[in-house]
Amino acid sequence: MADWWPLTELACRPPDDRRALAWQGGRLVSHAHFLSLVEGWQSAFETRPDTLQWAIYLDDPLSFAAAVLAAWHAGKVVVLPGDDRPATLDALTADGCMLAGDVPGGTRPAECHEATSRRRFPIDAATARLKVFTSGSQGQPEAIDKRLAQLVSEVEALESAFGRSALGAGGGDVPTIWATVSHQHIYGLLFLVLWPLAAGRPLAARRLLYPEDMASCLGPEPSVLVTTPAHLKRLGDQLDWTAARRGLRAVFSSGGPLPFEVSRVAAQTLGQVPTEVFGSSETGGVAWRQCRVEDTPWVPFMDVRWQIQEGCLAVRSPRLPDGQWWVSSDLAEAAGADSFRLLGRVDRIVKIEEKRVSLSTVERQVLNTPWLKEARALVVDTPIGARVAVVAVVTEAGRQHLEQGRRALAEALRQALADSLEPMALPRRWRFVEAMPVNAQGKTPESMLKDLFTMNPTPATPPSQPDMPAVQWLERGPTKALAVLDIQAGLSVFDGHFPGAPILPGVAQVDWALALGRECFHLPTHFLRLEALKFVRPVLPGTRLLVALQCQPKANEPALCTLSFKLYSQASDPAETTDHASGRAIWSNEAPRA
Repeated sequence: MADWWPLTELACRPPDDRRALAWQGGRLVSHAHFLSLVEGWQSAFETRPDTLQWAIYLDDPLSFAAAVLAAWHAGKVVVLPGDDRPATLDALTADGCMLAGDVPGGTRPAECHEATSRRRFPIDAATARLKVFTSGSQGQPEAIDKRLAQLVSEVEALESAFGRSALGAGGGDVPTIWATVSHQHIYGLLFLVLWPLAAGRPLAARRLLYPEDMASCLGPEPSVLVTTPAHLKRLGDQLDWTAARRGLRAVFSSGGPLPFEVSRVAAQTLGQVPTEVFGSSETGGVAWRQCRVEDTPWVPFMDVRWQIQEGCLAVRSPRLPDGQWWVSSDLAEAAGADSFRLLGRVDRIVKIEEKRVSLSTVERQVLNTPWLKEARALVVDTPIGARVAVVAVVTEAGRQHLEQGRRALAEALRQALADSLEPMALPRRWRFVEAMPVNAQGKTPESMLKDLFTMNPTPATPPSQPDMPAVQWLERGPTKALAVLDIQAGLSVFDGHFPGAPILPGVAQVDWALALGRECFHLPTHFLRLEALKFVRPVLPGTRLLVALQCQPKANEPALCTLSFKLYSQASDPAETTDHASGRAIWSNEAPRA
């Protein structure tokens, strides 16, 4: 096991070719090479002494780590944008941030082929700052300022709790850290980047997007998986997990509660009972558990104090900024002197037509019906004012209703809920999905749920995307993106197309591809035309449809922009794909001539 190197000193140590920090392109990257990356980034940041805040977005986690440490050494405040959407970047620049990395106009590192002899002093953990954003799963994302000292406290707590007991120690038997989550959020930043760097466990630069990726990359060499409940729910039983079971030392899950049945199946599939970590962007890590039996209580980390205040969990720890008690919105009860159980979130109360409505109560009641197994309630705007809406995952019984159309299931739910909910609390809008939409952290921000109800066209663009299913983004870069759409039988676009043998209309496929392109990229104002449009194979209900997008200037016509799209699906073998449709859309900043 490599020695522990404090994060504040990682870029101050002499170059060490023996300390492996990452697997990149099939080879190990050493500390010496990492220092050359830090040097390039630090030189770039120091060319802008007038700019304090830098928003860093990089797909490669090792380059990202080098940029973050370099920014701190240069005296900068690091801002972590959770995504690279144009709206996100525009808001950051409006707030005075400079952009760095894989974003349009982002600063790039200075040319540097080897570590220099620059003398760096350790970072002052009390003054180095990081700004992160909450996931938005309970509302709008909020910015949270953290000091490096808080992050150092967390990685030390993780090493104390799991470093040797869970991950093992000794010689060349060092596990590689793999992740399904993005390092652009606090969970991935800690578990994939900062903790492995300090501990000397190499991180894998490749992110595991699919269960097929996990099955092929995990094992037989020692490995650790950093993931979420959303990913563990989708492991599937059609893949060969033998190598993963041989190599996995630990499976970490965070970002939401892990149902016991999912934990049990994951343990059978992967050979490790997932270690759940409970915390938040505000509090950092609070507690952990391994569910070998149902309703296992949570064990706080050694440096966390806790108590119950008016039914809610309150905590104090070095991860909090002021040493005061922080009262959460999580209902809890003591489970002995050294553990607690979580009982759900405090009711989210909203007002509709001056009536108080509990969204938590709405969720509980809809889940009491036999047709839904997962549900999220929210408030959306309608022509008659704000009303309750629900995004839900159906059971097998609910799927039978959907075969008769969405209205049939919505009407059955309305009748079932009429006696248990007041009229103003009855959901007026429904979206039935195969799985909840999740972001790169496996969480479901409220903004994603609202997007399901606001798929309206923008001016000067093609028609709106009819009844688009929930979108799960697997990749979102400045020029390329990849999304997954679960095509279910209840989508209204199947109505009349065709009775007894439904297929997804081609116009819906094109509209969805263009809508996703508008969401991802800075496309010009005016849509001109479609080119090379091809439909290869029908899309049937039950298809897991992948939408690959690429945005680039049109060859020989730089004033025009090309959005290329390809819709395809995969078999259990990720190398076997089925093409469904493809084409190119051409956009321009100038209106087409009459």
